[in-house]
Amino acid sequence: MKRSWKKKNKILVIHGPNLHILGKREKNIYGDFTISELNLELKKIAHQHNYILETFQSNSEGEIVEKISNSNYDFLIINPAAYTHTSVAIRDAILSVEKPTIEVHISNIYKREEFRRKSLISDIVLGTITGLGKLSYILALYAAIKLQK
Repeated sequence: MKRSWKKKNKILVIHGPNLHILGKREKNIYGDFTISELNLELKKIAHQHNYILETFQSNSEGEIVEKISNSNYDFLIINPAAYTHTSVAIRDAILSVEKPTIEVHISNIYKREEFRRKSLISDIVLGTITGLGKLSYILALYAAIKLQK
């Protein structure tokens, strides 16, 4: 009997600095869910739609650049966190891989301090989802799935 294997598309989710302490830090801004809870929910949704989802968190700009540049994936969802406003290196890495990308933020960066209102990647990604808490990631995942069909 011949098996027909459908290739599963792979979505990479990158969480930037300090997102490893979700659920502990500034709950009034970031909510009370943990990164583990968020990743589990995203993986369940991806699995239900026959996608592979890999998650990665780092506080290091260089590690994030390496992950973007050296990983095998079809679609990137990224919350660069504080690097949103400062990292030309992350911007250049996203440009270099030429993969469809969605930027996400848990808080609404446009309602925060002036320095947080500038994103160095928003003009090079497909779209940005900001200010909806955990739902920002979930909506980005559904968009990634829909855009790959």
